[in-house]
Amino acid sequence: MMMNPDPTPAAGTEHTATHGQTNHAPERKPISVGQAVLGLLVIVLTMVVLATVGILPRIHARSTLAQQTIELATPTVIANPPIPGKPVEDLVLPGNVTAYTDSPIYSRTPGYLKRWYYDIGAHVKKGALLAEISTPEVDQQLAQAEADLNTAEANAKNAKIQSDRYNSLIASHAVSQQNTDIFTYQAQSTAAQVASARANVQHFKELTSFEKIYAPFSGVVTARNVDIGQLINVGAGNELFHMQSVDTLRVYSSVPQVYSGSARIGEIVGLTFPEHPGEVFSGKVVRTAQAIDPATRTLLVEVDVANPKGELFAGTLAQAHFKVAPVGDVFVLPVSALIFRSAGLQVATVRDGIAHLVLVTMGQDDGKTVQINTGLHMDDLVIQDPPDSLVDGEKVRVLTPSEVVAARGGL
Repeated sequence: MMMNPDPTPAAGTEHTATHGQTNHAPERKPISVGQAVLGLLVIVLTMVVLATVGILPRIHARSTLAQQTIELATPTVIANPPIPGKPVEDLVLPGNVTAYTDSPIYSRTPGYLKRWYYDIGAHVKKGALLAEISTPEVDQQLAQAEADLNTAEANAKNAKIQSDRYNSLIASHAVSQQNTDIFTYQAQSTAAQVASARANVQHFKELTSFEKIYAPFSGVVTARNVDIGQLINVGAGNELFHMQSVDTLRVYSSVPQVYSGSARIGEIVGLTFPEHPGEVFSGKVVRTAQAIDPATRTLLVEVDVANPKGELFAGTLAQAHFKVAPVGDVFVLPVSALIFRSAGLQVATVRDGIAHLVLVTMGQDDGKTVQINTGLHMDDLVIQDPPDSLVDGEKVRVLTPSEVVAARGGL
């Protein structure tokens, strides 16, 4: 028996063994396009849900915070309609009472006070002697000036004689023309010296005349600032007396622009004084400034009032009652509602949650409330106690009546 030298198994044997083995591996099926899309959608939706759960609360929180910030930054105000007022017919304004003539009295010459004749409160007539000043230095200067005048006149007289003599001899050629001209010019020069000396004498005479102080007008001595023996200096730094003319007094009052047309010259104005309760003094408008003060929007008016008995004093405060014509609708506001800025007097109104600043003109003011003559309407809502930072067009929140009560503690 011969053995097969080829170790390779026979083909038939190998095929038989292969088919004789058992295969347990699962068979993989290919994934369809729909399944892939569905899976991708599931992943995307999962990510969206996770993002929504994490981001939306943050967005909502930021939006809420921004809204709260805006609400907190919005000014909260109380707004009420203006109260209708009665049109003004008797306008009462303060008036400053001054003397008709008011003058300080000074010295024109230096010296020492020798004597005074009138004290404060004294009624004096124009030209009355108020005081005398002793001026020994000025007296000596006057004596010297008079001596200089005498010398100048003597020199001038001598020069005039020489000039006349030479001018009479020049025709006969007994003297030279040069000498004649010399004496002629000397005569003219000495004549000018006489005029100068005479003016100097007059100057010192004027100074000596100021040794006596006279009243410049009829009135009352309201101040005496010197006494006997006091050194008197020349000029406005040393007031000797102060005088006022009080037979007629001037009362100055500032009429608001809206009533300026009623302040006519010749109009009778009633004047009341706290020191004279129940009495009304009659004054007359004598002049106005004829111009509105741009700082106060008022017209300066002068009212003169007779004071023959001296009952009224200069420097007091009066109440001037002007008769004025009604101007438009009048509303009453608390003083705290007014806004004082460079644009003028304003109040803040609110409409649809927006603040508006409007210019107004003011009437009577009693310290707590003020009458507004122009700028407001019945349907306006006026902001009470407006913030200093309030600007035109700014958004505001108006408190409801219940919120106002709550803010005031239920009162």
